[in-house]
Amino acid sequence: MPSPRSPRTSCGSNGSAPRQRRRRRREPPSPMAGSSLWVVLFLVVALLSVKARAYEHVSDETLRNIPSGGADFDIHSGPLLAPILIPRVPGTPGSAAVQRHFVAFFREHLPDWRIEWHNTSSRTPATGDREVPFSNLVFTRDPPWAHEGDVGRLTLAAHYDSLYRPEGFIGAVDSAAPCAILLHVARSIDVALTQKWEEMQRSGDAGAGLEEEKGVQIVLLDGEEAWMTWSASDSLYGARALAEAWESQVYPAMSAYRNRIKAISLFLLLDLLGDAEPHVPSYFEATHWAYEGMAKVEGRLRKLGLLTSKPKNAFLPETVKKPNMFVRGYIEDDHIPFMVRGVPILHIIPNPFPLTWHTMDDNGEHLDIGTVDDWAKIVTGFAAEWMELDGFMDSPKQALGKKETGETTRDRSEL
Repeated sequence: MPSPRSPRTSCGSNGSAPRQRRRRRREPPSPMAGSSLWVVLFLVVALLSVKARAYEHVSDETLRNIPSGGADFDIHSGPLLAPILIPRVPGTPGSAAVQRHFVAFFREHLPDWRIEWHNTSSRTPATGDREVPFSNLVFTRDPPWAHEGDVGRLTLAAHYDSLYRPEGFIGAVDSAAPCAILLHVARSIDVALTQKWEEMQRSGDAGAGLEEEKGVQIVLLDGEEAWMTWSASDSLYGARALAEAWESQVYPAMSAYRNRIKAISLFLLLDLLGDAEPHVPSYFEATHWAYEGMAKVEGRLRKLGLLTSKPKNAFLPETVKKPNMFVRGYIEDDHIPFMVRGVPILHIIPNPFPLTWHTMDDNGEHLDIGTVDDWAKIVTGFAAEWMELDGFMDSPKQALGKKETGETTRDRSEL
């Protein structure tokens, strides 16, 4: 992505307003159907009630039950992070190895998540007429009773590719650590999702149609980096292709959403995380409410003594940002193809960028692992609030450890 010191100026909206829950159940005619006043009053009260419940904070006990990544983030042997700390240029053996790591993790530890590949190819300025393959990976959990077109999904995204040049570039903050963080988030909320949905089925609330069905998807994007010079055509290869494909994937008539793009309730993009003392601004007024929610999670975790790092300032410091303080400029990143299609964006990227950005020093040795672990807890807490998991996260899980990781170097044909 281009330098944060000269963000490119947007020409359109900065995002979308938070989507309210939808009421889809068809009710029989009411005795008050003839009274338009009663109908209007009922709708107003219902909409206000739905909006108030759109994002619910979890208890301190739930925050205490958010697990630490621990040894999973060890740069040499951590089963989440270490396998990603290699060069991952699209179309190379390193990229394929990391793809296998992602798929093996979900298959072995999170079998209830649906795994999808989105494959495409493109020429690049560096490779001439040779087509370079790009593979996005999408891991999804929806309520087991819900139909595909009726689920609004919290979308947690990061890119996993690394720079073509300089040769041997690792990209630890850019973006091996964000990918490992998302694996941790998925594992941390998995059992709670199962428990919540089983409870809903026992109580008869499952599929009742009183509110929007909520799912979650982890999107690991390929081809974010430019091959020569950042431009609209030399960057975001995977994100551009995926957004276009999802926009054309139209759901059946009478679905709650028209297509897979419209079913994204929030696109939460992580990038350049893992350096100490990050300063992450709130970029978009339309999703400042979500930024405030994540910032509150950070503040509560710190107050409870559950975070490791001791920064001078909060990671997310702009909680009191006023509307006139937002500008139309933003940092170009994988969210753009989704944002221009009307998807609400929460961009978690520090500004200024880490000093190691796009240098050979962006490696595991320069990560601040305490900061990585803290981001994992913060994003997990945000996801738990979004998915309304209060009371379902029973106790902190331990790190996977070497003995439980299983084989992660299968031949690609097995995936």
